[in-house]
Amino acid sequence: MDGQIPAYLYAKNNSIKTIFFTALFALLFINLFQPFGSRDWYPGVSDIKYFAFSSLIILTGMLVVVISRVILTAYSKKKGVLYWQYALWILCEIVAMAVFYTLFAKFFPKDGMVRDISEIFRQSLINTALVLLLPYTISWLYFSWKEKSRLLEHMEQEQAVEVHAKTLVAFPDEKGDLKISIVLDKLLYIESADNYATIYYLNKSNKSHYLIRNSLKWMEENLAKDTPLIRCHRSYIVNMDKVKILKKEKGGIMLELDAENTPDIPVSKTYYDAFMHKFSQYSV
Repeated sequence: MDGQIPAYLYAKNNSIKTIFFTALFALLFINLFQPFGSRDWYPGVSDIKYFAFSSLIILTGMLVVVISRVILTAYSKKKGVLYWQYALWILCEIVAMAVFYTLFAKFFPKDGMVRDISEIFRQSLINTALVLLLPYTISWLYFSWKEKSRLLEHMEQEQAVEVHAKTLVAFPDEKGDLKISIVLDKLLYIESADNYATIYYLNKSNKSHYLIRNSLKWMEENLAKDTPLIRCHRSYIVNMDKVKILKKEKGGIMLELDAENTPDIPVSKTYYDAFMHKFSQYSV
């Protein structure tokens, strides 16, 4: 009860929706349920006139809710609203509307009959609680569902962006200027020569390459983390997802890639342990 209620409960647009929904619910309630035996109060009045008269009374009483929600929205901009404060707020709305309807029934009695004001207030309190609590509860559930749907959609969008960011590898040059970005699934291997690196990738199922001025060491430290890219040789970084066959020959371990017209990539002794450790993770 000490926590703050969700902000969507007193947001301006939702407050307006709550007021209109509550007014509609109250109109249906008083005309269908006819509390206090109100229809018997005016036996000579047609249903249309009764509907118009009762609607006017309900809408006048709803001014309490309108004023209350305006104050609540203004107050919430300065301070958060706690659950116990919100419950007390609604209770005050119920009491205020019950007082309004009690005074109306007292000053406009049925056929001049004098009724006990405490009994009128008791009945008004019960029916007013139904008129407000039911639409308030429905509105709360609806706004909660909308908010959760919005948050879920936002999370899905963030995840999509995150996945896209992880699968798209950006290659800057030594000055930090972006030169090319390649989808990880299309990246084959990277070969270095002095201060340059040649990036080999698939472009519409054909092998292509791009020459960039940057070191393989920089790429190993900045691009190979949390990706299937692994340094296997002083001159090569390979995409583990593209390794089709690992074979041991006289010269050492050779990697055959799952792409046509690609050479076998060697694994040197310097990088053997690190490569085999990552290979074991992918072969599980």
